[in-house]
Amino acid sequence: MLAVMDYGEYRDKCVLVTGGLGFIGSNLVIRLIELGARVTVVDSLAPGCGGNRENLEPFIGAVQIKLADISEVESFAKEIQRPDLIFNVAGAVSHSGSMEAPLRDLELNTHAQLVFLSKCADRFPGVRIVYAGTRQVYGVPNFLPVTEDHPIAPVDFNGVHKFAASSYHLLLSKLGRLDAVVLRLTNVYGPHMALNVKGQGLLTVYIRNALAHQPIEIYGNGKQLRDPVHVSDVVDAFLSAGVTFSKSRVFNISGPEPLQVRQIAKIAAAAGHCEIIWREFGALEKAIDIGSYRAEASRVRGELKWRPRTRFEQGFAETLGSYDPSRRVSCGEQPAGMFGIPAAEVL
Repeated sequence: MLAVMDYGEYRDKCVLVTGGLGFIGSNLVIRLIELGARVTVVDSLAPGCGGNRENLEPFIGAVQIKLADISEVESFAKEIQRPDLIFNVAGAVSHSGSMEAPLRDLELNTHAQLVFLSKCADRFPGVRIVYAGTRQVYGVPNFLPVTEDHPIAPVDFNGVHKFAASSYHLLLSKLGRLDAVVLRLTNVYGPHMALNVKGQGLLTVYIRNALAHQPIEIYGNGKQLRDPVHVSDVVDAFLSAGVTFSKSRVFNISGPEPLQVRQIAKIAAAAGHCEIIWREFGALEKAIDIGSYRAEASRVRGELKWRPRTRFEQGFAETLGSYDPSRRVSCGEQPAGMFGIPAAEVL
């Protein structure tokens, strides 16, 4: 079993989770319920964002769910009790999708966020809010490991828009209207990934193909570094950020060890008894590939007392074990044949 940290401070806390029917959000909600928190979820189930009612089906009686876009905050703000804190996990994550439909990504990741945050600042002034940011804001790293002070230079619209949203959080905090923390997440994996939704990440494709015993594809030379982090560790990072008051407001969140993509592929192929196939980048994939990435995480270790606990080989095997055959197609909202989305689009 994965190690579980104790967060007794959450018992009886009123917590609002946006995007709580999605991959990271649902794992966070389940943990909060187990800790005794009173949880309200707001999720629009927007196509392509990975939300799925099934993620919380066993806990449906223990959580209040509002099916609404966060930009429709007027429709639900008066119905909920002032939260003790907010976990803001709503948004689109597809890098290739943002290049194909930048205005949609703009709406989901910037406009909706600003409307939501402005209303929170009015109705719940000073509330602690933890935002799910992304390492994609750094773009192609100038140096490794990447610190939180690395220049911002995203290579796709998703990175641009997610950085704008994180800036809204930080500006409203500087103005004293909110109390925000931004977590810049690297490749997250684990139970409740939307395996049949485009653009949910390289590891989504590898897990899906391993389950189906389909080839694991490596694009480029496979030497690109990644530091994948299990969702249980990410949940711990959110929980720690929710109750720890630190001098910093931005933290890198990454896995315990950097791995080359070809190492990740080898682990996935061995787990799924699959072959490995090498591919060349297409034009779009090459344009948005960031090369190698490895985060410097000393800030979060020092200030939030957080560190990842799950090594990738263990976490990947446990993730495969969390899916049974009946869920391999139903875990996403847009089936695409038998796991037929190419890996290149999600590097």
